[in-house]
Amino acid sequence: MTRVLSAVAWPYANGPRHIGHVAGFGVPSDVFSRYMRMTGHDVLMVSGTDEHGTPILVAADKEGVSPGELATRNNAIIVQDLVDLGLSYDLFTRTTTGNHYRVVQELFTTVHRNGYMVEQTTKAAISPSTGRTLPDRYIEGTCPICGYHEARGDQCDNCGNQLDATDLIEPRSKINGEVPDFVETQHFFLDLPALADALGEWLDGREATGLWRPNVIRFSQNILKDIRPRAMTRDIDWGIPVPLDGWRDDPTKKLYVWFDAVIGYLSASIEWARRTDDPERWREWWNDPEAVSYYFMGKDNIVFHSQIWPAELLGYNGQGERGGTPGTFGILNLPTEVVSSEYLTMESRQFSSSRGHVIYVHDVLARYQPDALRYFISAAGPETSDSDFSWADFVQRTNSELVAGWGNLVNRTATMIARSFGEIPVAGPLEPADEELLAAVAAAFASVGDLIGRHRQRAAIAEAMRVVGEVNKYLTATEPYKMKEESQRERLGTVLHVAARCVLDCNTLLAPFLPHSANDVWRVFGGEGEFMPMPRIEHVTELDPGDGAGLTTYPVITGDYSTTPAWAPRPVPVGATVGKPTPVFRKLDPSVVDEELARMGS
Repeated sequence: MTRVLSAVAWPYANGPRHIGHVAGFGVPSDVFSRYMRMTGHDVLMVSGTDEHGTPILVAADKEGVSPGELATRNNAIIVQDLVDLGLSYDLFTRTTTGNHYRVVQELFTTVHRNGYMVEQTTKAAISPSTGRTLPDRYIEGTCPICGYHEARGDQCDNCGNQLDATDLIEPRSKINGEVPDFVETQHFFLDLPALADALGEWLDGREATGLWRPNVIRFSQNILKDIRPRAMTRDIDWGIPVPLDGWRDDPTKKLYVWFDAVIGYLSASIEWARRTDDPERWREWWNDPEAVSYYFMGKDNIVFHSQIWPAELLGYNGQGERGGTPGTFGILNLPTEVVSSEYLTMESRQFSSSRGHVIYVHDVLARYQPDALRYFISAAGPETSDSDFSWADFVQRTNSELVAGWGNLVNRTATMIARSFGEIPVAGPLEPADEELLAAVAAAFASVGDLIGRHRQRAAIAEAMRVVGEVNKYLTATEPYKMKEESQRERLGTVLHVAARCVLDCNTLLAPFLPHSANDVWRVFGGEGEFMPMPRIEHVTELDPGDGAGLTTYPVITGDYSTTPAWAPRPVPVGATVGKPTPVFRKLDPSVVDEELARMGS
């Protein structure tokens, strides 16, 4: 058994999340986590809503509410969406908790004490109309290196180079287009050059494993070529106080949202442990060098997870060129793998909430089955290259693959068993065709599992569906529906027994991808309770009410996943009652395409 940390990107709480977001961080992390639990590993899956920073302030101002009110409202929406999607978090929390504030401040003070957080005079971009600091990501201009016209103040997405807002040619505010004023200000910078050798050595070691996706490791190594200190504090009044004398009581100086957000993986693990009877148990995932960790996100977050976060950890551990001593959390593990997906577009265009070219998670789940969305993301998501969501493709995949393929196999098998026996029959002597099919299905556990374990989920679900197709072919070839004579009854029972066993094993193969329908299929064939444990929402009390942003209670996602089934073939439950089934998946009318395009204004 291995300790596995599934560190899932923190959705930003400035609004509801759209399907492009969950295609990057949500479904891939849940498929992997569920599979790892099924193979017997001890998984800790953590995340939460990211609730600090200027975008929250901008959205709150627009609505005339406080940043905390906006974050709380959006947190509740996001929590409900992710539970409805079936994401099996051990803890999904928030960055406004007292626990998170305390953990973030501990990391800052230790990195500072070790000499990797240095104070510098720099220039801050100020909005002339509001007097408020503009964060780097809210400034656009022309990249001085490649000439790209929509480079951001922290990074050019075209050439991948890190930038400062002052580097941009003709900088402008993304909020209102005005030209920012640049004024001198004092900030703390993470001294990345002093950590560069350690970062490079770590990345070279990760490349040597051959596990990282090539685009991720190449990008991560390339950004080391132009490494520079990065500001870790901001001129802003919404965020975590800087825990140093002369700074902590300054209402206009806070820690950078990205400094605190990535620490959320650690703080959520600590909060999870504190809410159990063993508050130090988080150390099994963070201090044990044998534990592994996988970080799931979209490609726009690579730099923060393959450079900023590892640098923070190296600085905390005292493993940069200046040395140092770890803080109270001890030596913390660096990521085993940064699992970054590319972008999901929609109807061949980028998602844009401001332009209305978007489909939010809660809107999809209000009209369609959650596993239909999970299936599309798993089968056609942006794994190693950008991919496109279209309503025509969504309808086609739902109807021709889920309904006509997997759903049809479940329905026809259960219908024949219900009609002929009313329960799963005992098997008689097996013929070569029976044994070949059982062997093929059993072999799929190794092939599908290997692909999931290497984050090749598109290939994994395709392999599982190929096996579904083989079972359908078996039923077509054996024609049990024609076995009506008493002399054929033993053979009929054998064929349906084999089919039921294969269907239940296919259900196990598909369960990490389709947990809702896995429970439905389980019940169709006489199973009781949940086959795949599902997450739930709990309202919890703030652990450290004096240290955070003023929360008293808040919703979290959690669950008991101890009954997760094993990743292996299982004996079929002979004698289990099988009644006339209702379809597991709903077929979609082709008119859905025009209806959804009309909703988008297309």
